[in-house]
Amino acid sequence: MTDQMRGILWPSKWAWNWRWVVGQFEATETMAYRVIMANDEEKQVAARASLRFVRDGLVVGLGTGSTAAYAVRFLGERVQAGLKIRGIPTSVHTRELAASLGIPLTTLDECPQIDVTIDGADEIDPELRLIKGGGGALLREKIVALASKQLVIIADSRKQVPVLGKFPLPVDVIPFAQTLVAKQVSALGAAVSLRTDRSGAPFVTDEGHHILDCRFGQIKDAPALARALVHMPGVAEHGLFLDMADVVLVGKGSEVVELRR
Repeated sequence: MTDQMRGILWPSKWAWNWRWVVGQFEATETMAYRVIMANDEEKQVAARASLRFVRDGLVVGLGTGSTAAYAVRFLGERVQAGLKIRGIPTSVHTRELAASLGIPLTTLDECPQIDVTIDGADEIDPELRLIKGGGGALLREKIVALASKQLVIIADSRKQVPVLGKFPLPVDVIPFAQTLVAKQVSALGAAVSLRTDRSGAPFVTDEGHHILDCRFGQIKDAPALARALVHMPGVAEHGLFLDMADVVLVGKGSEVVELRR
């Protein structure tokens, strides 16, 4: 083969390979987009299904996170259509969203007992035990959940797991104690990292706390871990929600599966 022939053939070969690589990238990107869209649709169908637990006159706990936000928006539509409820939000973000939708709001001081709370979860095991806190509102979420007569959890199908622990467990800590708490949690077998915001600064909760994301792997004894964490000075709350969910609504495609404890 002459040098002239190589000059003609090699660029053509590499151009073909580049197009193939680009095609693979585009196919991967399209597949990821479809997965995200499918999960988003499951969140929406679960959120819509949760509205049947809400009726006139109820005090409703409003969760935080992408799935709970759908429920808040759908409740806003119902309020605009005449539904009369009062909401107790679990975060500043949810409060602002609910207010923008015209949902009347109240507080735990005015209504210390909540009729039903609708919230999301980061993981759900077969016993309906949860990991929550991906949105950074786990302290207020747990307070509101404990004040509720009924806790309804909504989620897409990815959130169901055989054993809790694939999602890092959030631990809400006061900044003064975070280094000490991180060391104690690490001693329990977790890889601990301080949650940061987009600028790289520590993420700050609505209560002015920080969050440690703790990777335990499979959590084989969730109650024991919960007890260990709650007794650590400086821990405001942890993301294990055990024996709290009354109903879980899981979107699976266009259908909703209802689970009860």
